[in-house]
Amino acid sequence: MKNYIVVTGGAGFIGSNLIKYLLSKTKYKIISLDNYFTGSKKNHIKNSRVKYIIGENQNITKLLNIYKNKIKVIFHFGEFSRIYQSFLQYDKCIRYNLKGSFEVVTFATKNRIKIIYSATSSMLGNNGKDENLSPYSWSKAKNLELIKNFNKWFGLKYEIVFFYNVYGPGQIKNSNMSAVIGIFETQFKKGRPLTVVKPGSQRRDFTHINDIVRGCYLAWKKGRQSEYMLGTKKQFSILEIARMFKTSIKFIPSRKGERFKSSISNNNAYKHLNYTANIKIEKYINSFILR
Repeated sequence: MKNYIVVTGGAGFIGSNLIKYLLSKTKYKIISLDNYFTGSKKNHIKNSRVKYIIGENQNITKLLNIYKNKIKVIFHFGEFSRIYQSFLQYDKCIRYNLKGSFEVVTFATKNRIKIIYSATSSMLGNNGKDENLSPYSWSKAKNLELIKNFNKWFGLKYEIVFFYNVYGPGQIKNSNMSAVIGIFETQFKKGRPLTVVKPGSQRRDFTHINDIVRGCYLAWKKGRQSEYMLGTKKQFSILEIARMFKTSIKFIPSRKGERFKSSISNNNAYKHLNYTANIKIEKYINSFILR
């Protein structure tokens, strides 16, 4: 009986929120596999249906061997997930994203387990040319090729979900792995100027974590072996986002790998999954600054 769901990166921001959602929507037992590079035990959910395993994705066959015939689906979210930092820690980026993901995909293929893979909007900018902009976006593009080829060659079942600048409860705030909303929130609370990477005109689609995990669930349940872009269809410049906090702003030098635009290139999530992004970044920030 296949009564387990695996979430790689289950102690991280997105993974832990997904586990909460899966607990509310299913009766499956859930295994989190995480190396705690950015994950934290603070994100653990106290529930008898959840088991936390500490380990690397590249060791998934050994770590989950006793469960291999019981797993219904793998949500593979446990990867290195920052653009600029992938230049500074490219060794970890390649190890986690290529070596680790290869083993996850191989494990899923051999045991006939469907995989839900989190792709990144960072490879979609500049008409798709941005996939070579950084070690991070390049590694994610290679994994997309890997999954699609394993489908053609070996029959791997999959769904691909694209994330767009995810924010909300549980996001990383005090780390070099923090994303822009987490950084701005920390600076705002400390009364410091918000640091905007020059030129500030870089445009992003920002998606709340609640919308993301719901989209991931829908991709599993309603997916047609395709790509689903879980964005809001609305973009803001980084400077526009900073100004929503109604505080002082300081520009900092541009960085390697900086992309200027990412956009939704298909409406599959909206058409096939009946997905909509319900939470607006403007309302979220306004609520945050009024707390």
